[in-house]
Amino acid sequence: MTRRWLILADDLTGAADCGIAFAKRGLAATVGWGNGADAPGAAVLVIDADSRRLSAEAAGIRHRTLLEAHHAPGTLLIKKIDSTLRGQPAQELADTARALRARGAGSLAILAPAFPATGRTTEGGCVLINGAPLESTPLWARDHTYESADLVEVMAGVGMQARLVPVETVRDPQAFGAAIRAALAEGADALVCDAVVPADLGAIATATLPFAEQVFWIGSGGIAAALAGCLPQAAQPCLPPAGQGGVLMVVGSVAEASRAAARKLIATGEVHHVVVQPESLLAGPPPEEAARISADIAGPLSRGQDVLVEIAADADADLSVGAALATALARLLAPAAPHLSGLFATGGETACALLSELGIHGIDLVDEIEPGVPLGITRGAFAFPVMTKAGAFGGPDTIQHARTRLRAMHHAGAK
Repeated sequence: MTRRWLILADDLTGAADCGIAFAKRGLAATVGWGNGADAPGAAVLVIDADSRRLSAEAAGIRHRTLLEAHHAPGTLLIKKIDSTLRGQPAQELADTARALRARGAGSLAILAPAFPATGRTTEGGCVLINGAPLESTPLWARDHTYESADLVEVMAGVGMQARLVPVETVRDPQAFGAAIRAALAEGADALVCDAVVPADLGAIATATLPFAEQVFWIGSGGIAAALAGCLPQAAQPCLPPAGQGGVLMVVGSVAEASRAAARKLIATGEVHHVVVQPESLLAGPPPEEAARISADIAGPLSRGQDVLVEIAADADADLSVGAALATALARLLAPAAPHLSGLFATGGETACALLSELGIHGIDLVDEIEPGVPLGITRGAFAFPVMTKAGAFGGPDTIQHARTRLRAMHHAGAK
């Protein structure tokens, strides 16, 4: 009998990114948040804790509370964190481990945040992006919590004793197995696992699954895909055809990868482009202005035209107001819901706020168009295809690829 999996994530895009790995193996995988964070029939329940912008203490409490509400004996757990250490991954991990110990469940953390398919690797226990130390990248300069991206040090900062498993050990099954047994026998809190190529994550999954009763996993979509890849393949569900309106694409992330993809699509002249100023969103546009923006979005969609909506880029953006911006934008987009044949959204806060405003409380995951870009069907007031993407993931053609797939569903049903 298939074991049930619980995945606790810090944002929506990461939640979907982890869950899709299991959906591709034919397991029923559902992402939920808020009051809709449950799916009794799902083999894989993924919960968006929406904790990325919380304080360390509040983030840890939220994850502990969710674990206590949804973890049952025999459930396998993945704690999803950001591959670039945004948010409060260390405190979330520490509180999760304590909650597991209190329940008598396995609590040795297998920490493997690498996602080589998207350029994120772990070498010598440190996070790298495309071969460069995370600390040297714009992502770190814009949004970081810790003094360094050395994972053993980060864990020590929350009182967890972590041991490094270098890549040479990861690639040696006997040595890796011995390291796991030693950590369990000696009461270590965590194993920080190097991973440079996708096969390293596969080796981590293969070596640790035999200890499933004693461990849990921490990482991003990479380790989720590796663990799912160890499971038998089942039949995948068919996608229903999309609705009759246009495709709505929303870019709310400040990450350059998303902005570059948006610029390339806009340059084709194939989509109606709407830019919303962050200052206006935060202040609350006057009713007449709000109605005009909403009509400028909903009108073309109702006629079958695709629409790209952006929160205007701001190099000095205050990331702490991201949730407020996303919620305000979602209110402007809400009148477009009946006219959507599909939705694509970048940035977890943007996607979660928009879907919640539309009365949607979950996503049934079914496919993936490229690494980090899952496709699912919404649960709640509306049922339409939706794709989410972390802001920093993807290339210059990612949004166009998403649009093409959603339009293909609109014209011909599932492919």
